[in-house]
Amino acid sequence: MEIALRLATADDAEAIAGLVNRAYRPGAGLRGWTHEAELVAGARASGDMVRALLRPGSAVLVLCRGASILACVHVEANPLDGAAYIGMLATEPAEQAGGLGKRMLACAERYAADELGARAFRMSVLVARAELLAFYVRRGYVRSGRLEGFPDDAGAGVPRVPGLQLETLVKEA
Repeated sequence: MEIALRLATADDAEAIAGLVNRAYRPGAGLRGWTHEAELVAGARASGDMVRALLRPGSAVLVLCRGASILACVHVEANPLDGAAYIGMLATEPAEQAGGLGKRMLACAERYAADELGARAFRMSVLVARAELLAFYVRRGYVRSGRLEGFPDDAGAGVPRVPGLQLETLVKEA
């Protein structure tokens, strides 16, 4: 069955939250290479959090096989500097290493440039995730050296590691 790209709707919010949580914070036996369960505890996303992202200037894109969501990514315009923030990139753990993450990232960049007018892309990645940083660097992102602490108040989990930091990565459109 063909894999199709579409914009998520509020009806997709719970399925997207489930996908994100399986990819970022899976239970035993479900771990893919993108998980961060040893670094952060708790849910990465909720249905309410996903629904809140579905507003003007912000979208969640999904890749689907039939009715099943296999991958997702959040894209949001920053009208102050012409950049777009790309985050919450997740691929179903059983489907990882098949190119869907690369495809989803490329779709996010295209959407950001074509639909949101972005001239650059930005994202935040846990510094402790060297393999994930390398994945984005291979796709043209540059490590900015700009660090910030884990956002304890964002509802995206609780750090298990003291001093957990995020680094901003940047790519020109």
